[in-house]
Amino acid sequence: MAKKAKTVWVCQACGNESPKWVGQCVCGAWNSMIEEKITAELSADDMRRRAVPRSGRKIRPSVLKNVGSADYERIRTGIGELDRVLGGGLVKGSLTLISGEPGIGKSTLIIQSAQLISQKVGTVLYVSGEESEEQIKMRADRVCGELSDDLFVMAETNMENIETVCENIQPKFLIIDSIQTMYTQTLDSAPGSVSQVRACGNILMRIGKTGSVPVFIVAHVTKTGELAGPKIVEHLVDTVLSFTGERDHEVRILRASKNRFGTTSEIGAFRMEMQGLIEIENLSGSFLESTEEKSEGAVITAVYEGSRPVFLEIQALTSRANVGFARRTSVGIDRQRLSMILAVLEKRAGLQLLDEDVYINVVGGLKPDSTSVDLGAALAVYSSVCNIVPPPGLIAVGEVGLTGDLRSITNAERIAAEAARLGFRQVIMPMKNAERMKHVNIPEFCKVTGVKNIRDAVAVFRGQR
Repeated sequence: MAKKAKTVWVCQACGNESPKWVGQCVCGAWNSMIEEKITAELSADDMRRRAVPRSGRKIRPSVLKNVGSADYERIRTGIGELDRVLGGGLVKGSLTLISGEPGIGKSTLIIQSAQLISQKVGTVLYVSGEESEEQIKMRADRVCGELSDDLFVMAETNMENIETVCENIQPKFLIIDSIQTMYTQTLDSAPGSVSQVRACGNILMRIGKTGSVPVFIVAHVTKTGELAGPKIVEHLVDTVLSFTGERDHEVRILRASKNRFGTTSEIGAFRMEMQGLIEIENLSGSFLESTEEKSEGAVITAVYEGSRPVFLEIQALTSRANVGFARRTSVGIDRQRLSMILAVLEKRAGLQLLDEDVYINVVGGLKPDSTSVDLGAALAVYSSVCNIVPPPGLIAVGEVGLTGDLRSITNAERIAAEAARLGFRQVIMPMKNAERMKHVNIPEFCKVTGVKNIRDAVAVFRGQR
């Protein structure tokens, strides 16, 4: 019996369906409903009546402790930083979604990995719905050099045609650029719609799982930096990567917000150059130009990303506000977090910032998510207000609480050990972290100072302790 088609209204933000148009979806988005025609699904009773038993085998659950652990086979991409973020390489049959702003380097990273995989593993298929084959060839000549005979490219947006090509050439690695441009003939809606993206994602999952083919899917982002389209795409895939960076900086950071086969705490660092993306092994060196000559308002802090500490410089500038309310401008640090730090400095450290404009910046374009940079930001503002030049070779890490107390952070011992290896002379950290440093072998020239609150940290910063 033929299935009937029905018309529904689908939210572009979350994918929820409604029988009629509504102004605000349940997810909170306004005017996001679009009309789509979908095939009516069978009811639960119909599905049970049509269910066919499998050779008389009874369906029953498995005891969890008796289930064997799967040993996933991985494919090395040849790019160490990408393999680090993925958890050791691409898992066969996995779906990886990568997003980023236009021009940030997504296509460059993908074509480089496609070239390396085609040289070592075998056939790679690059499908683009946004660029012609000639445009892809021009980029590949610039960043890859001599191209492999196993690297295939196709400008196509029809998923049925793509599935046919995959059956013919049997690729070892499949790239879709991008999911918003693909469509399937089984649906009448436009490419990029909720139903099209969902259907194309299911087809790609079938290609990847049945053929043990790792699939890379490129996705667009919105103005706020979030993934465009329905959230169902993020649930379908196994790994979600985001490629970030500032256009006026050469450093690019690759992060994983979801990874079913590895951790989400690792980051990969790249440097954008004319010949493509270059891996950065010493990430701290990209953010620290000079650790000896310092000026007021510049303090070095650190965050622990994945399996390595990253040192960065926070610069602060304060100036007398002319008219109206004082400005609070931050680049790299959450503005609400900055407002909280400034309130603590006023209440607990005695600073007068009501009529002071405050500007704060993380050098190099990195946007740290960890609260371990709170103390560094607070001391940078204090240094600028009081016109104090920080002592040479000083690092400050710690989370600042509303009471002015410093809360302990994770991996402070490894940060201190790496600071000593790089030649820093003093590390200011919360007292609880400093008490655990007794069992850590730190050279004598590097002094670890534990402080309880922001007042004690300021006293150490001024050299009064």
